[in-house]
This record gives sequence, structure tokens and C-alpha cells, in this order.
Amino acid sequence: MVTFLKPITFLCSFLTITLFFVPTHQKVTISLNTTTLPKSGDAVLIQWSGIADPSSLDWLGIYSPSTSSHADFVGYVFLKSSPGWESGSGRVSVPLVNLRSNYSFRIFRPGWESGSGRVSVPLVNLRSNYSFRIFRWTESEINPKKRDHDRNPLPGTRHLLAESPELGFGPGRGPEQIHLAYTDREDEMRVMFVTGDGGERRMRYGERRDALGEVAVARVGRYEREDMCDAPANESVGWRDPGFIHDGVMRNLKKGVKYYYQVGSDSKGWSAIHSFMSRNGDSDETIAFMFGDMGAATPYTTFIRTQEESLSTVKWILRDIEALGDKPAFVSHIGDISYARGYAWIWDQFFNQIEPIASRVPYHVCIGNHEYDWPLQPWKPDWSWSIYGKDGGGECGVPYSLRFNMPGNSSEPTGTRAPATRNLYYSFDMGSVHFVYLSTETNFLQGSKQYEFIKRDLESVNQSKTPFVVVQGHRPMYTTSNEIRDAPIREKMLKHLEPLFVKNNVTLALWGHVHRYERFCPLNNFTCGSQGRNGLNWKGYPVHVVIGMAGQDWQPIWKPRPDHTDVPIFPQPKQSMYRGGEFGYTRLIATKEKLTLSYVGNHDGKVHDVVEVLASGEVLNSGISRDIVDGDISQSKTMHDHGVESTFSFFVKGASILVLGAFIGYVLGFISHARKGALPRNNWTPVKSEET
Repeated sequence: MVTFLKPITFLCSFLTITLFFVPTHQKVTISLNTTTLPKSGDAVLIQWSGIADPSSLDWLGIYSPSTSSHADFVGYVFLKSSPGWESGSGRVSVPLVNLRSNYSFRIFRPGWESGSGRVSVPLVNLRSNYSFRIFRWTESEINPKKRDHDRNPLPGTRHLLAESPELGFGPGRGPEQIHLAYTDREDEMRVMFVTGDGGERRMRYGERRDALGEVAVARVGRYEREDMCDAPANESVGWRDPGFIHDGVMRNLKKGVKYYYQVGSDSKGWSAIHSFMSRNGDSDETIAFMFGDMGAATPYTTFIRTQEESLSTVKWILRDIEALGDKPAFVSHIGDISYARGYAWIWDQFFNQIEPIASRVPYHVCIGNHEYDWPLQPWKPDWSWSIYGKDGGGECGVPYSLRFNMPGNSSEPTGTRAPATRNLYYSFDMGSVHFVYLSTETNFLQGSKQYEFIKRDLESVNQSKTPFVVVQGHRPMYTTSNEIRDAPIREKMLKHLEPLFVKNNVTLALWGHVHRYERFCPLNNFTCGSQGRNGLNWKGYPVHVVIGMAGQDWQPIWKPRPDHTDVPIFPQPKQSMYRGGEFGYTRLIATKEKLTLSYVGNHDGKVHDVVEVLASGEVLNSGISRDIVDGDISQSKTMHDHGVESTFSFFVKGASILVLGAFIGYVLGFISHARKGALPRNNWTPVKSEET
């Protein structure tokens, strides 16, 4: 089934290439209305004719490089997506990514007498030419052994009908896939980008758009097919040339100043001029946009599931960034970054998609299972046999390690010819918050290098300067997901990491991996901290929040566990304050006095949950009734309307938190073991329950 890509004006501008299909009794032909696209995201319209008796299984294959074998397509579109396909006519528009080689387009099915159509496809520059091919595929030729990620049969390539001329991208537009990151120094900003050659590229920057007087040279690197560790990343079906990755640093920046910059060279062309706000360690305000598991969308079907909802996440975050004006902010993407899983061109789609954000604010990441895990990874203890599998598609962290460059110098050898895995654990200060990133895919147990880093880092936090500490990792320590295979790693995290978090006053622990939003009460060993009311001493534990809802929807149906077959869904545990199934992201705003984390839903761009933490460590659960009767706090599960006052004009003001209603099949069981009953029920009341 093919879905038309709707225009997304903030991501790219489209060049529409219209292909008309004219009935003919001669051979099948395919043509393009252009052989050169100006930039990534522009669309080519492909025209074919000469197809008789059109079939719903006839399909258009998209290829880059254009010389790829029939089975090694980038993606495909069924011809029935073209209006009038049953009469033998239609069209398809395809936006393209620059894959650094030419594309080709092919149609299969010999002997057909007539039929025509057109499709329009936006393409990303893959630095090789594209071609397009049309194939005939029949139900009798469906091979049940050749299936995609969703278990749908892959289209057959036995009958080639036609192949298009090659299509490429015009020169001189400068580098692409531009993204920023902080370094270990407050007066620096890193910028990375991709080109099709290894020639020298520079950054020129300054405080005025018309005076980019500072210049720095970017170093260049790349990785090869032989660096991949397993299939499909090291096979022809998944490998595509990644181009050359340039990495430069803009230095001697003033605090909290707006800078303009562009990247490129006089001979090869310069990018558009972008801008960013430099970091200011003295600022009283911290702003971040945080999520996990976003991925990227494609305008065609391919071997793996892609994430259409990621477009909405980017759209709303871009809205928020534009509303900030001249306030520094950054993005935090905590694992499962592009979901390429060994299909290299998905990384190009991802960086093209996030460039409107990442070229304006630093884009920080930590590693997830879909960037790294492979059968022979170096750290794979006996208890993890069900956890660390083939989720990385053979990439073994190589694209992740070389396409990003985070602060710190953490790395682990791969045990192969592949370069060491980087960007594993690091930290930095931003305003009043100390941010820590960790890896759940490499050794974090007591005695490991990572454990010692986390311990040393948390113990050295200056809480008079940064009263709030936010720790981020991919796999969650707490979640209502009852996925059995991850239970051992949660046990290890509780044993080895949670004591460090509690002892060193971690404010928030943010996790991905589970593709839902869920917020817990402040927790230590499954026990909620008290609120400090009615004479109780305050117990400040970390608030754990799962934020893996940014795009990926690959999640099992939330059905009853075998020991709860009498209920339609597994009940929400008492420690879970709010959980929901809507896609979205979180906004973090902090001053010296208070940190606020808000959950923004993609369907309306509004706030659906809020938690506030004071510098004292006290957590203000906005779902708790302020009316105390006979010493008890209301146990109602309805959110009271206290209003959500924002730091920014674009935040929803005076809004009551929405109760979304029930989603049948949501809400997995809480892995409580024998400890989950320790909750002081008179203190904490969930504000969101999907039990119906």
C-alpha cells in the first residue's frame, strides 16, 4: 500500500517533475521531466507508457547508484498509487536524497501492449545518480521467504518493463546534512556536514550575517563497507557510499551571542547561511527538547519500517525553536536515532530531515540498540543473551560514531577492523542543569570504565551552580512494559546505577526504547519518595520518565499478561503517574529555582503532562489534589486544573492537562517483582490512567 507524501514546507522545497503516461501499442517506455535536481528533497515526476492490462502489483523501483542490481533498490512505489492506474495511466512524484551517485528508475513486465501513468517522488541527494525501473509482479510469483521488516513480501524483479534515464543533483549548492553540537569548551560550537568528495571545506562565521570574518578548516573522515560487522550493512542490498563527513569547530565564541555561519568552499560551493546561539554558562535559564526513538520518514516503501510520525515531531520542535528567538537551546535524542539498521541511505534521509533543527541548535545523542547491537559485540555477559542481538543491522555503531561527535572521549573497541565505538557517555552543563549521557549497550556495571565515569561525574557536580541533574540513557530502568527479555538489564541497572542516582541527588532520569510516554513518582527501589507534607521528612528521589514516543511505532499490542487474562489490559501500577500512547516529545525548562518537564503531543502540539521539581528536590506532581481531608490526599485519577504557565509565549497558558481517554491495548504490566507494593498510597495519585 502506497501513501502519498504530503508537502512539508519546513523540511524542503519540492521541484515537481511530471511524467505523463500515453497509451501505446509499442514497448514500455519510461522518462523523466528532468535529469538534474537542484537539491535534496526536490521531486522528480516519472512518466511511463505502453503498459497493457495494468496490475495492482506493478511497481516502480528506485535505485542509487543507478547501476544497482534489481534486488538492491533503495525503495519502491506501486503504480496503483498513480491516479487512473486501472486504465493504464497515472503519475508518481518522488522527492530524492543525494546518495552521491546517480539514481535509476525501472519498470518490469514484458509483452504488455498499452498503459501509461506518472509518479512524483521527492529524493535526497545520495551523491550518486538515481534511476527508476518498472516491474511486473504477479501473485503467483510472491516469495514467502523474502519479506520486509513488517513481514510483507518483497516485490519480485523477474519481469523488467522499462528503465529510466539517470537522474543526478546539480553542483555548487554546498554541503548538506549540517548539524551542530557542543564541545567540552563553553566558547566553542561543533558543526558537521557531508559532501561527495574529500576536498577541503571551511566554516566561516561571525556576529553579523554580512560579516563572516572568522574562518576554520574542517577535518574530513569516512567509513567503508568493510567496517560494517554484519548483514545487511556489509552487503550490497544495504551498503551505500556515505560520502565524506566533515567535522569542524567554531572557536572563541562570546557567551550567549547569536552567530551566523556557513560551510563549504569557493570551488565547490557554500551552504546557505545559518545561525545559532552560543552557550552561556552564567545563564539562569536552560531549554532543551528531549525524546528518543524518532527515526526518519521516506516517501517510498523500503526493506524496513520508516517513521512517518517523525515528521510531526520535527515540525513541532521547529515551531518551538522559532518561537524562542535569541534564547539558547539544544536537542537531546536518547537512542534509536535513524533506525537505518544497516540500510545506509536512511542515515541520509534522517540528517536531511533534521537539518532545519540541527543547523540552528546543538543536536545531542546517546547510543541505542538500533545503532549498535550485533551478534559478536565485545560486551555480552551471560545474562544478556536475550537482550543484545542483531538490532543494529550490522552497523556495530560505526555510522553513529563517525556521523556524530559528542563531548568527552569515551570509546570502546569493536574487536573488528571497524573503528572504536564513540559517543557512549559524556556530560556537560547548560545553565542551571548538569546533563549526563550513558550507554545501556556497553558495560555499565560496577568496576567498568563507564561506571567509574558516572560515579566520578555525579560526585563532582557543583549543585550551587547546577542544582538540577538530568541523566539520560536508552533502555529504561523503570517502565510498565512487561517485555521479558529486557528484565535482566533493568535488574542490573537497579543494582549498579540506581544507588548512584539516589546518593547524588539526580533530578530526572530520562529513557527511551519503549515507544510510549510514561512518568513515575520519584523512585528508589520501587518506592515513591514522600512529599514532605503532614510532618513527613522529604525524600528526594529521581523522577524516571520514559520518552521513546518521538516516531517509531514498532511496539507489540499491549495485551493482558497470562496471569491477568481476566482484564482487557494490564492495570496501571501505582508508581506510574501518567502514561499515554501519543507520539510527541518533551520540553525541559529550568531556572535556578525550578525545573519543568512538559510532554507535548504530536496530534495538536499542546502540553499533555507536566512535572515540576524545585531546587530543594521537592517534586510537585501536578496531578495531586491540594485539598487534604483528614490527612489524606485525594486519590482521584482526574487531573486538577492548576494551569500550565510557560516560560515562553508559545507554551499553552491556562491549559488544563488533557485526559486522553483509553487506548485499548496500551499499558503493559509493571515489572515489580516483590517490591512494587511499597508505595505510600496517601501521597501520590496517578493523573493518567488508561484502564477502562
